[in-house]
Parts: sequence; structure tokens; C-alpha cells
Amino acid sequence: MQFQNEINKRRTFAIISHPDAGKTTLTEKLLLYGGAINLAGSVKARKTARHAVSDWMEIEKERGISVTSSVMQFRYDGFCINILDTPGHQDFSEDTYRTLMAADSAVMVIDGSKGVEAQTIKLFKVCVMRHIPIFTFINKLDRDARDTFELLDEIESVLGIHTCPINWPIGSGKNFKGVYDRNTKEITRFFAANAGQTEVEEATLAIDDPGIDDLIGRENHRILCDELELLGGAGDEFDLEAVHKGELTPVFFGSALTNFGVETFLSHFLKMTETPLPRMSDEGLIEPTDDDFSAFVFKIQANMNKAHRDRIAFMRICSGKFTAGEEVYHVQGDKKLRLSQPQQMMANDRKIVEEAYAGDIIGVFDPGIFSIGDTICACGRKFRYEGIPTFAPEHFAKIRQVDTMKRKQFLKGVNQIAQEGAIQIFKEFNTGMEEIIVGVVGTLQFDVLKYRLDSEYGVEIRMDQLPYEYIRWIANPTEVDIDRLNLTSDSKRVVDLKDRPLIIFTHEWSIRTVLERNKDLKLAEFARN
Repeated sequence: MQFQNEINKRRTFAIISHPDAGKTTLTEKLLLYGGAINLAGSVKARKTARHAVSDWMEIEKERGISVTSSVMQFRYDGFCINILDTPGHQDFSEDTYRTLMAADSAVMVIDGSKGVEAQTIKLFKVCVMRHIPIFTFINKLDRDARDTFELLDEIESVLGIHTCPINWPIGSGKNFKGVYDRNTKEITRFFAANAGQTEVEEATLAIDDPGIDDLIGRENHRILCDELELLGGAGDEFDLEAVHKGELTPVFFGSALTNFGVETFLSHFLKMTETPLPRMSDEGLIEPTDDDFSAFVFKIQANMNKAHRDRIAFMRICSGKFTAGEEVYHVQGDKKLRLSQPQQMMANDRKIVEEAYAGDIIGVFDPGIFSIGDTICACGRKFRYEGIPTFAPEHFAKIRQVDTMKRKQFLKGVNQIAQEGAIQIFKEFNTGMEEIIVGVVGTLQFDVLKYRLDSEYGVEIRMDQLPYEYIRWIANPTEVDIDRLNLTSDSKRVVDLKDRPLIIFTHEWSIRTVLERNKDLKLAEFARN
């Protein structure tokens, strides 16, 4: 058990939020305090002409949004922390879902002036499905924010989770002075530093210190005392067990842009989170301290380094210790192999690793053998971790390359991007790849596909939107004659990347009609990888 100590230091969490709530900025500031970067580049970057470290794809830098999940590791106060920064935009929620499968807890970032937004609700539901602890960071207090009690009430009523503020904000906007720690009964006053690019200066005083009015102002002191009295009678008590069950969310306040409250949040968060959690497999729960190495693939990303045109499979280590060069068993491929070029990431900067432990995320070179959801384990073991569901696409388009001479690059690009899980591709039943139909969860994924085929593969495409909106996998293909199915005029037989047969429909009622016409047919809404 020599690696038990290393595993206990690990903390792996994902950051989720509605677009533009400050999630990527918070990620950057955590890296700043962890010493992983020296200067943080604001995503908006007015005073600093820099991009966020975790946004590495060209389209992300151009639009100022995250469209892929980034993986970063840093050390702080004896802990080894793996952060997964996810896309906030709902069109990329499938990537976020897969990323949450690799996390042990989630940090939910909420804009203090807007409160709970649509995408926060959707992502929160995904966290609830995973039963992982959720921590809340109410951000952007450097701008005028809504009433604090109102924000807490909205989290409880809209998301259905109890809240417990760990600290309390003093003012907001230009009047944001700092936070009050409910446990130590101390006030921390923040002072701006270098447009939020470096660590913030702060002063701390007990709430009953005679100099408190000079530090935060008499009126702010009076309002704070009134609010704390009200909070004492109304709020939930802190209960760590309820936090670990995902029933209570500890709430923190601050401003990621100016670094106010970021380090306070980080130090509390690390005390409250658990060591890596066990994972369910077809052999039951696998403990992280199990002697044998095991991991699963939750993300595949091509062309992170344009110079090398490579493809990286990201794995979450679930048990034991990984040692570079050691032979492992790829369960789905049913063969032994050595994981090539194991590395850890800071967005697109990487370092080769010799060893890693349960809780860590590593990227390995993928020659095209891995799929999302695959299990890798020590030789001699053959269990599989639970699969990651594939979301049903809601938008479809027919695509073809403009230049017929670039057919090879076109097929390579489309297949690689599909294997990453960014899009799903289908072809007509019983035909080759003449006609390619692309399915996506959100329409912005079409833009990313077009952009990436052009910039990474040099292929320009034409795209014709199709009227289909619903998709069902044929659950019993060996029991029915797919060629002879009696379909409606607005439905079509297709097969996916793994040659599994499906039917796509324009109207929901057509699904019922097809099932009524074909009594032996069974349809499924999800396919598991």
C-alpha cells in the first residue's frame, strides 16, 4: 500500500456553469494560486491581450468560449489537484456529461447578478445523476449582484438542493469589500492587485475588532451584522455527510476576475472534498486503493498539437498506480498493450509522466484503437467499468466535401471528430460512405465541425440541414429483418460508426406508428459506449 498516501492527496473535480458565468476565469485563478501559472489571462482580456490557459482550440480563443473540456493538474498545500474545465454552452453538454463521469465532485459557478441560469439547471441534473458532491461559487461580486438571500433561495427552489454559506459577502460591485468567514468569525478585506493577474492582497480582522469600521466602513459593518442575524435563524447547518451525498451545497462568494475570495474557496474546498471515490464495474465496486491499475477513457481529442497531427485518449485512473512502459490490458480490444507517451496536461501544454495514481487524469497517444467508455486494466484482470451513455442527437445534416480530390482527408477528419464524440455520424443502411449524415446535440457543433475540417484537415464542406429530430437505436437487430421493416414516409434507416442499425424520424408520432406496424421491433433511446 505504498501508494495509498499518494492517492489520499488526490482531488479531481469538474467546474460547471452557464456560459459566461466565469468558469474558465475561476479555473485560471485556481492555477495561479497553485503556482501552475504566473500570470492569468482574462478571457475577455481588455487590460491583458492574453487568452485563458484552458481554452486551447483556435475557435475558443476567437469566440472567448470553451467548446471542449480541458484537463489540468497542479499542486497546492500538499494536495495534487486535477481540474476538468467543461464547456458551459448547452450545445456541448454531452462533452460535459462525459467529463463529469471522470470527476469526484463538481464546482458550480453562478453569476451573482444573474443567479441560476438555464444551462446551470441542465448540468446540475447531470451532477445529481452522478450523485457527486456539488460546491457553489457565487462569482462576479465585483459587479452589482442580486440580494444574497435571494440567490440562495433561488438555488434551493430551482435546483432542489439545500445551501449552507461558508462565508458571506460584504457589499458588491464597487462596494465589494471582502467576505466574512462564518466559522472563524473573521472578516477578510481584499485589495485589488494588477488587474487580477497576480495573487490578491488581503487583511484579516475579527468581527468584534475595534478597527473593523475603518477596514470595511461603518454602514457595511451594520448591514453585515443584520444579515448574519437573519442568516443564523434561517440557514441550514453545515453537515459534511449531506455534502458528500450531494444533498447540501456549501456556498462561497467572490470575484474570479479580481481574485477576491478564490484562495479562501480553494482552501475550504480541499478540506471538505473526499479522496478518489470507488467506481462501479461488472465485478462490483473497484476501490481506488486496489493494488491493480485500472482506468477508463472518457474523452478523445485529435489535433491538440497541429505540428504532430496526433490523437490523445484521456483516461481517468480509478485504481492502483500507473507506471509508464508497463503492459496493460485493453478490455474492449481484447489485447495487451503498452500505453504510449503518457502525459499530463495544462490545456495544450503537456509533460510526459512516469507514474500516476488513482484520481489522476492522463492522456495517452491513441493510434485509433480506443473509444469513449473503454476500460484499461492490469494484465490478468478483465472487468469493465460502466459505459458512458451516448446522447441522442436532435439536429441532423447531410455533408459532403466541396473539392472531390479531398475525399480521403474529408473521411479521415469526419471519422476522427466523430470518434472524439463531438459529433455522431451515420450512413445510409446497406451503402458505403457516399452519403454522410451528421447528428449533433446542439447546432453550434455544426459550426465547430465546419471550422475544424477546414483548419485541421484543409477540407471545405457543404452542409444541408435535414428535417429529422428523433433517433432510435434498434435494440434487437438479430430478431428483425431490418430491410423489410414497415416504416413511415418521414423516417429513414441508417447505421452508426459502430455499424449499429438505427431509425431517424422527423416526428415523434412516427416512432409510435413504426412500433405499431412492426410488433417484434424494439427501439432504444440511448446507446452505451
